[in-house]
Amino acid sequence: MKKLFVLLACVGYCGLALAQEAKDSTGYQFTTVKELKITPIKDQFRSGTCWSFSTLAMVEAELLRMGKGEYNLSEMFVVYNNYVEKAVKYVRLQGKGNFAAGGSAEDVMHAIREYGIVPQEAMQGLNYGEEQHVHGELDMLTSAYVNALIKNPNRKLSTAWKNGFKGILDAYLGEIPANFTYNEKSYTPKSFAASLGFNPDDYVSLTSYTHHLFYTQFAIEIEDNWRWDLSYNIPLDELMQTFDNAINNGYTIAWSSDVSEKGFTRNGIAVVPDINFTELSNSEQARWLGLSQKERDDQLYKLDNPGHEKNITQEMRQIAYDNYETTDDHGMLIYGIAKDQRGTKYYMVKNSWGESGTYKGHWYASEAFVKYKTMSILVHKNALPAAIKQKLNIK
Repeated sequence: MKKLFVLLACVGYCGLALAQEAKDSTGYQFTTVKELKITPIKDQFRSGTCWSFSTLAMVEAELLRMGKGEYNLSEMFVVYNNYVEKAVKYVRLQGKGNFAAGGSAEDVMHAIREYGIVPQEAMQGLNYGEEQHVHGELDMLTSAYVNALIKNPNRKLSTAWKNGFKGILDAYLGEIPANFTYNEKSYTPKSFAASLGFNPDDYVSLTSYTHHLFYTQFAIEIEDNWRWDLSYNIPLDELMQTFDNAINNGYTIAWSSDVSEKGFTRNGIAVVPDINFTELSNSEQARWLGLSQKERDDQLYKLDNPGHEKNITQEMRQIAYDNYETTDDHGMLIYGIAKDQRGTKYYMVKNSWGESGTYKGHWYASEAFVKYKTMSILVHKNALPAAIKQKLNIK
């Protein structure tokens, strides 16, 4: 009977948990360990602006932490201002840089610092006949515009090109409001930002790769880091300590990660599945090795229940980055810690794909996935463990 159970588990658990207890057959069951307050789920829809949604989600959560109340801030205000600066840099580099919809968490901090911020009601960014963000046409037009400029048909740039570029953004996203009223008070974008008491300079970007020295800063070599902003480089174990220290002390984390992995499902689970051969008999090992790669993947990534995951190392992270297996795909917000019925730790994630998936817009990313696929994080400097903060000479 026991052998029959193990055989059934092998099929039912997709080859991931061949000797698990019967309780695992009920799917993923999560128990919250620590959960921080966040604002409601939003939807970036068909736009490449996750970097703005995820970082403003952190800003909104920080305002809750600071006792400022709940705000709904305008992602498209941030997008507009960054697109203008991105166009200027791309033209200055004669098209040798990156001009695309993507960006980084630091772009949001820069926008707040330089231009302020506005509430959603002051700038929704939906001036083109859509109820949700659909940026295909906008992205194609802005790209065509800047690429026409760098061909330099007049042998020099006109004095009108920046206004022409802004004209496209005005038509689609709406003009930047010079003044607006919020809760019966009049503001400019800068005065509204000042009223929030949020300081962008209190936030630091962290990463963990071995092609640069630890405890130094470098610009992560990815296309979306078009501004070449710097991140502190720390060992993987210290990066993970920072995740836990932040959440346990009330700080959410703007998380840049790779979601192209098969283990990042569209049903709210993100894991790095692995076969643990130490728990397989010789016949079971032979059966698994006899499958085609597609058959293995079909079983491995079915992910009906919790199972074994890979043991992630610093070296694995680096290899995946160097081989283009880890790419900067998506920005999200980490706001809590949970455990499944096996005791495996997960991080609670707020996504910006609307109320999709099993958990209505929220994801559970295993500790292994976060170790493996984190590109960088942005977090309040006081969220760092004291020893790490001292090593980085952050005051």
